[in-house]
Amino acid sequence: MLLGFHHLAIATADLDRLSAFYCDLLDFSVVHRGSWAMGSHEIDDMVGLKQSSARFAVLRCSNAYLEIFEYHSPKGRPGDVNRPVCDHGYTHFCLAVREIDAEYERLTAAGMRFHCRPHNGPGKPQRAAYGRDPDGNVIELIEILAEQHPFGIIEAVAT
Repeated sequence: MLLGFHHLAIATADLDRLSAFYCDLLDFSVVHRGSWAMGSHEIDDMVGLKQSSARFAVLRCSNAYLEIFEYHSPKGRPGDVNRPVCDHGYTHFCLAVREIDAEYERLTAAGMRFHCRPHNGPGKPQRAAYGRDPDGNVIELIEILAEQHPFGIIEAVAT
């Protein structure tokens, strides 16, 4: 039985830098940090790597989680920080916001790069903008303008 979306995971060369970006600028909170050393056959089997070792952090934002890995072994290849969103694979994840124009200004002032200013979506029930974290991963900000919208979310109560 599928319950719903749980988390997205990304790899980085600098766990502390990327965790700080999501926590300091986007209000995620760290719920768990950990690591594993080479020789964990169960983890190697699960991630499909040999002789892996890494540090990781699990961050929470409202009703979803972001898992960030910094692999020490094997070393990952850096991604293209300007990777087009039409390339196959992960394209972006989306964060629901209020007052998108103010969030855009705040994040731009903090150094986040955006493709453009927030725009109205088709039929204008939402405004959205795509930006990038320090590793070039694309984050969409969306503000739902209509009270009853098929993409609306039920706001989670912080626990």
